[in-house]
Amino acid sequence: MMIAAEMPCLKGYRFPREAVAYAVWAYHRFALSTEDFEDLLAERGVAVRGETVRKWVNRFGRHFTDCIKRDRPAAADKWHLDEVVVPINGAKQWLWRAVDANGDVLDILVQPRRNAKAAKRFLARLIARYGKPRVVVTDKLRSYIKPIRALGPEADHRAHKGLNKRIEGSHRPIRKRDKVMGRSKTIRQALRFLAAHDQINTIFRPRRFRLSTASYRHAGSDAFGLWHNYALEMTA
Repeated sequence: MMIAAEMPCLKGYRFPREAVAYAVWAYHRFALSTEDFEDLLAERGVAVRGETVRKWVNRFGRHFTDCIKRDRPAAADKWHLDEVVVPINGAKQWLWRAVDANGDVLDILVQPRRNAKAAKRFLARLIARYGKPRVVVTDKLRSYIKPIRALGPEADHRAHKGLNKRIEGSHRPIRKRDKVMGRSKTIRQALRFLAAHDQINTIFRPRRFRLSTASYRHAGSDAFGLWHNYALEMTA
């Protein structure tokens, strides 16, 4: 199955714009190795090395991330906060993530500590970008208590592990991908990939249990329509 080249050519690139956009989408959507991507694209008539795909992802992942954030509805005022261990270059780091009530990832931050200072830094970033929340849901980590009281005193802080399953479940694709692709070598590399991965999967993984079959199919069609439009906006 060949990739139809119907969009304008991407200046300075040998392969059509559709091939580049497809590679960026598949790289973030599926937990595959770079060797798998070579076969996947070769079957579609695009003979490239995995290293070339990696360069495409590094170059254009931010573009698609910015487009998705630009068109996303305003964030809900109920936030779910959690942190998960991510080994980077042999050292244990903590990935702090925030998800709103709609399941959209608001922000991520990698820090070496899991204490009140780290929690305050992450919460301050969120409030500076989205304003103060109405509800903040966390696990029972006590490091959240003082930062929330200081930065969002009017917020209803609900510290209960059972209430935070939404964000805990959203960690799974990251862990799966990290296992397949290997560990990140630097914090910058990890943040670059995770920022794009979260946003792209937000539009291509709607909460199926809340949608009928017809609605789920429409959501998928809408997501591919958005991706097509974003691909048209790509610039070298």
